[in-house]
Amino acid sequence: MERNSPQRILAAGAFIVLGAVAGIMAVPVLDGGGTSYLAAAGAAMVVAFIISKARRHWSRAEASSAPPSGSAGGSQVGFIVDTFHGLVAKLKEKEAELETLKSCAEEKAMRMEAYNENILQSVPSGVITVDHDMRIRSVNQAAERILEISAAKGLDRNLRDVLGESLASHVAAQKALVRSECPYVTGSGRHSWLGITVSQLKNAENRILGQILVFTDLTDIKALQGQLELKQRLSQLGEMSAGIAHELRNSMSVISGYARLMEKHMNVSGASTVSAIQAEIGTMDTIISELLAFARPTELNRITVNLYDLLEETLTSLKGQDTACTVSLRGINTLSVKADRLLLRQAFANLVKNAFEAMPNGGSLRIDLMQRHDRPEIRVRDSGCGIPPELHQKIFLPFFSTKEKGTGFGLALVQKIILSHGGSIEVHSREGEGTEFVIVLPGGE
Repeated sequence: MERNSPQRILAAGAFIVLGAVAGIMAVPVLDGGGTSYLAAAGAAMVVAFIISKARRHWSRAEASSAPPSGSAGGSQVGFIVDTFHGLVAKLKEKEAELETLKSCAEEKAMRMEAYNENILQSVPSGVITVDHDMRIRSVNQAAERILEISAAKGLDRNLRDVLGESLASHVAAQKALVRSECPYVTGSGRHSWLGITVSQLKNAENRILGQILVFTDLTDIKALQGQLELKQRLSQLGEMSAGIAHELRNSMSVISGYARLMEKHMNVSGASTVSAIQAEIGTMDTIISELLAFARPTELNRITVNLYDLLEETLTSLKGQDTACTVSLRGINTLSVKADRLLLRQAFANLVKNAFEAMPNGGSLRIDLMQRHDRPEIRVRDSGCGIPPELHQKIFLPFFSTKEKGTGFGLALVQKIILSHGGSIEVHSREGEGTEFVIVLPGGE
């Protein structure tokens, strides 16, 4: 008994050391927290129990085979050492397996994140996310294109500083907005209409992280609505004006006939009165003709038209009307569209005439031809008297004119021609600072 006591003490100490080592090795493999150490202690106890059982089995086997008493201690220690090395090797294998599983999980998470980012960047609608402080956290490619902003320059900046108050105010209200329309002016001066939706940004725990602004460009839809409304108005105006013109012209013919009879029987002093009557009848006939021309449905004879050449030709034909004004034409000389050449020239000519009339004492007329978002854009700017803001929405109406002798059909006809081509026209003007008309036509030939 005394001879075996040191061996038993050695074996017990080896069990304790082996269990402690196994527990320590298990701690980094398991998740963090107090449960890690409890699991490690449990593992140490399990290892000690397994080795104790193995030792008893080994002792019985040794007793049955009656080995020499001198070699029992060395064999027992060797068994413990071999068992320890085997357990360490298995733990290493398990650790490697867990590392592999961890790498696979991280790779899968990275793939899902990249996939979600690809979806966000591929949607045609603009998407911008902000945090509680209204600072921009993400901007997709559609938002960059629609708003003409740079995501790199916009990140971590306040939404108001990047998009302006008119659009940011919808997000600053921090209320869900299902659908709303908002005008927006880009950095380049392009006027557009946006359909916007605002919703809360939440994480998996349903905690609010900020807000999401989703928007689409409604500019083309607005232009189509304008075309439809104009066609409806023209149809109604055409039906009404045809009847009015017929009745008025019958009465005017009678008046003109009586005026000619009066002219034959009146002296020289009365002839001037009759001439004035005839002149007014001629003016009325011109107005009726313009009204009928405006109300008549437009049939386009589309051909390939080089816009630069057409503008240059228009300016050449009108330069003699006002030599006090300086005229410049700049831009891309290769832009072409499928359009009715005669109607487009008539529209450009009306704009140039209006510009000359707005500069009676001389000035400058500048025409720029450029391409934005694959669409030709023509800007006609003069340095004339300008148009008051309250009249911006009226200048395209028939019969509305700011000139004494104007009939009010010039700009109305320009708008009709541009809209019939599927384009749009806008006016930017301040009283005393000149006027700029911006025409956008459909791209491509």
